[in-house]
Formats: sequence, C-alpha cells, structure tokens
Amino acid sequence: MTPEKLFHELLGLGLNWEVIESRFERESGTVFLEIRETAKLWETVRCPKDTGYAFCYDHTEELTWRHLNVFQHRCEITCRLPRGKCRQCGHVFRVRPPWEGLSTHFTKEFEAFALLLMREMPMSKVAEVVGETDTRLWRMLFRQVDAAYAQADFSNVCCVAVDEMSVRKGHEYISVFADLVKKRVIFATEGKDHQVWHSFVTALETHNGHRHAITQVSQDMSAAYAKGVRDTCRNAQVVFDKFHVIAHANKAVDEVRRAEVRLGGAGVWDALRQSQWLWRKNPENLTEKEQARLAKIDQKSLRTAKAYQMRLVLQDIYRSANATEARQRFRVWCRWVRWVARHQPRNLMRSMVKVAALVEDHLTGILAHWKWGVTNAFMEGLNSVFSATKRKARGYRSTIHLIAILYFVAGKLRLPQF
Repeated sequence: MTPEKLFHELLGLGLNWEVIESRFERESGTVFLEIRETAKLWETVRCPKDTGYAFCYDHTEELTWRHLNVFQHRCEITCRLPRGKCRQCGHVFRVRPPWEGLSTHFTKEFEAFALLLMREMPMSKVAEVVGETDTRLWRMLFRQVDAAYAQADFSNVCCVAVDEMSVRKGHEYISVFADLVKKRVIFATEGKDHQVWHSFVTALETHNGHRHAITQVSQDMSAAYAKGVRDTCRNAQVVFDKFHVIAHANKAVDEVRRAEVRLGGAGVWDALRQSQWLWRKNPENLTEKEQARLAKIDQKSLRTAKAYQMRLVLQDIYRSANATEARQRFRVWCRWVRWVARHQPRNLMRSMVKVAALVEDHLTGILAHWKWGVTNAFMEGLNSVFSATKRKARGYRSTIHLIAILYFVAGKLRLPQF
C-alpha cells in the first residue's frame, strides 16, 4: 500500500476525495498531505440554497489545515477546494471538506485534541504543546463555545443560583448563574448589580426558557440581586444561602477577635495570638493540635469565645425540623446577641449585632431554605473551578475570555467536536 492510500484510509476520505501526494520537508519538520476531489463528489453535492444539483465551477487558491502530528512531526493538509455552481439557481458556493473543523485553519481531529488540552491547561501552555499561537486557539475555542451555547436548551430551568466571581483586584466582578437541577453554568456577564438579571432572563428566553418559570433563586444577601429577581421573575422565591449567612457570622467572629486583641488585657495577647483558624472551624473539624490549643484558652473571659459560641448556635439553627421552629430560634438568637452585646465594653460585639440585624432583615428569605432546601453549595464547589478558569484565561484583559472558558469547563455544553 502506498503512503497516499494509507493516509487516505486513516483520514476516512471515502470515494469523494483522494490523497494525491504525501511528502516530508526535513527543513521545517512538516508532513504535507495534498488532497483533491474525485468526480464522484458531484453526485452528492447539493446547492445550499435550493438543494439543486451542482457542477464544478472552479477551485479556490490552495488552503491549509493543521492536522494531528504524524510521528511527532507537524502535519498539514493542503487542498484547492472546489466551488460548485447550482444548475437551477446559478448560486456559486465553496464545497466544505469532511476534515474541516469549525475553524477554517484546523481539522476536526486537531480541534478535538486541542479542546481536551484546554480543559486541563492554561491556553499559553496548550499553544506551546501543539505548536500554534494562543490567538488562533482562542479563536477556535470561541467558535466551539458559541456554536454549542447557541444550541443549549434552558426550557426546564426552574431553580437557579447566582453568585459573583472576582475577575481581578480592583472590584471587577462577573455574575455567574447556574441551573441547580442539572448542575451547570448557564450564563455569566460582567457586573454584579440588578441589571445582570435583565441580561440573564434575555439569554434564558433566547434558549427556550421563561423568566416566570423560575420558582427558586439561591443567592447571598445582595440587595442588588434581590432587586433583580423582583424586577424580572415574579414567581421566584429568593432563598438566602445558608453558607453566606454563616460566612457573615464567621467574619464577625474574626472582627471581635481582632478588636479584643487591640484592646488588650491580661493574657489576651497570649490566648488569641495566631488563633484565627481555631475560630473559623467547627469543633469536630479541629486537629488534635488545635483542640489542645483551644483547651488551654480560658474561654470564659474571652469575648471572642462568646462570639464563636454564637456562631455555632446560629449554625445549629439550620438543623431545625421546620421553618416555624427555625423562626423562633432565630428570633431568640438575635435577642441573645443583643443582650450580650449590651454588657460588653467599647462595642466589642458590634459586628455580631450587625449579623443579628442582617438575619432579622432577611428572615423571610432565610426561612425559605426549609421550604425549598436549595443552597449555593454547587456554586461554592465551583470555586476551585473558577480559580482554575482564571488561571487558564490569565493574560487577557477582556472578561470575554474568562466567560468562554467558564462555559467550556462548567456549562456542560455539547461541543460539536465531542
């Protein structure tokens, strides 16, 4: 079997195309495969306008496609593609070859290989491995993602989560929306104000979804997001995510600790020095060394320990059997926090009082957790994915690159080449 016939079989060209020459250029280390059409091609080609029969009108200039390496050598396919002319309407069109991917510079097999690498590696590293410029690879990824996202179906979306993602330092954010049923990212856009909801529902309805089909929205306590829900989704119940409620309490405990260290006092510095991680963990998650350190601290005299106890009680409220019980326990907790704070000097417990006020102001949305049981756990679990996404898109100022990678790795899109 000649090399040309071997490559013909490996490429699966069938009867419509043939490899007429294969050569290796030692200077560039590149294998070239020259392909042309056969007469049988015109038995199957139809006009894209009226599906009429066509004949060969002329040929394009020689075009090149990057293919998978051959024995670690770069491989390129060259062909002067035929242009057909419809016998009925006279329309002239270029015949698309079976090896061409969505990008006119790459074959389908090369695109599939590059996409697999993009899931795991930064784009600059992928470019180094495959021997292409990252600009070309980004262009390929955009085409793949755009084509797949256009075909996405959001008709069954009814339960969503929204969270902000920091793009870079300087308070630059994108808002990420996820389908909590199918565990996929369905939309991302710049900003974190209420206007992002208008952009979201537009995208939702473009993909067969409906804004009023959304019945639950899990989010943090952002007033902007809550306003966006009210303005766009009349049937949606906002469920304030329990992880964000506890996160506010964790932050308050740390503020109490730092304030207590600043005020000083007998033994305070020794007790609280380098102890921030002790108060951020639940008791059952402490290591043996941390448990021993905590046991040595005189917790009765420390306001930090009191704030830590408040955080643990707040967390325990989420184990309540129903919303009625939880409502009562939340109210008791808020009164307890305020009573303790009144007996502390210099507003030491001010941060915990703010948490109590936050709980009271958002109690309806917090209690919705018992009705719907939805949380932002999926979004929190994606934090590592988001961090990896930013690393893969690093070096580009535009958030378009970050969003494209985000859809690619977490959108569960059906890419054309997979």
